[in-house]
Amino acid sequence: MPDILKILQQAQQMQGKLQQVQDDLASRTVTGAAGGGMVRVEADGKGMVKRVKIEPHLLNPAEVEMLEDLVAVAVGEAQKKAAELAASEMGKLTGGLDLPFKLPF
Repeated sequence: MPDILKILQQAQQMQGKLQQVQDDLASRTVTGAAGGGMVRVEADGKGMVKRVKIEPHLLNPAEVEMLEDLVAVAVGEAQKKAAELAASEMGKLTGGLDLPFKLPF
């Protein structure tokens, strides 16, 4: 029978490692781009958008719909990269185990 105290210690260690990975992801930056880089979105490793950069020549009132589309694409790309980064970092923590539940980020 496994030692309950040992299992609890391992759970506490895992919780500490999870917090460390979350902190690391919050400090990392990913960039999504659209329109050949005319619209760029920077997000942290958790997918929170931190900055949007738009080339000035796109600020034409007649092109608002295109600009909105480019921003949406760039945000989606940044969030996808953040999710991939998080999955990669979690894979390192779990040793490639396929966990039957989603971790909280």
